[in-house]
Amino acid sequence: MTRELRDAPQFYLTAPSPCPYLPGRDERKVFTHLIGRRATVLNDTLTQSGFRRSQTIAYRPACEDCRSCVSVRVKVDEFRPSKGFRRILDDNRDLVGTVVRTEPTAEQYALFRTYLDARHSDGGMADMTMLDYSMMVEDSHVESRLVEYRAPARDPQGHGEGPLVGVCLTDLLADGLSMVYSFYTPQVTSKSLGTYMILDHIARAKNLGLPHVYLGYWVEGSKKMAYKARFLPQERLGMDGWQRAE
Repeated sequence: MTRELRDAPQFYLTAPSPCPYLPGRDERKVFTHLIGRRATVLNDTLTQSGFRRSQTIAYRPACEDCRSCVSVRVKVDEFRPSKGFRRILDDNRDLVGTVVRTEPTAEQYALFRTYLDARHSDGGMADMTMLDYSMMVEDSHVESRLVEYRAPARDPQGHGEGPLVGVCLTDLLADGLSMVYSFYTPQVTSKSLGTYMILDHIARAKNLGLPHVYLGYWVEGSKKMAYKARFLPQERLGMDGWQRAE
């Protein structure tokens, strides 16, 4: 057996389960493992093919009668923030975003739990413990990072760190940044922290010379996923490959 055949990923299909985005529908996923020395290259290839990463698993929807989940990626070089986006950037100009090692902390988990309890108390992640969170952050064979967002330091002299208000687990790909999972202080609705973190990742990708920011799946008809369509121009993955959307 050649090395190429030995290294070829094996794909598996999940059993049907209730769709988290569209009521009354079931979902199935095809998945493979991202482990070993080829994990980074495989993650790049699969992400460009519409897969998402969760720990050491790459997956994408494989529903028989539905194609509503559409992979989207922002065109970084052509992105121009709208008036509303510029206002969000201005509202959050005092935040400090810092890339840190993928090491979970109690402070991160406390914010994670607050976010889940407020926004996704009935979701599949609602019962995640500190151990579960640690595995989500640490269990990876690809190049990942955490971006922490903090408010200004309380010390008038600017000493010390301000409170943590947002975190994003991000994969560094050959052609972009993939926002794997983000969470933030849910009580501060006026600052649109979730939108700000996407805008910040677009800026980070541009600074790195990367052409895309992968946002995961846009699901037409799902209020939870509607926000992803606002970041234009973007590309959406269809039967004929990536298609531009203005």
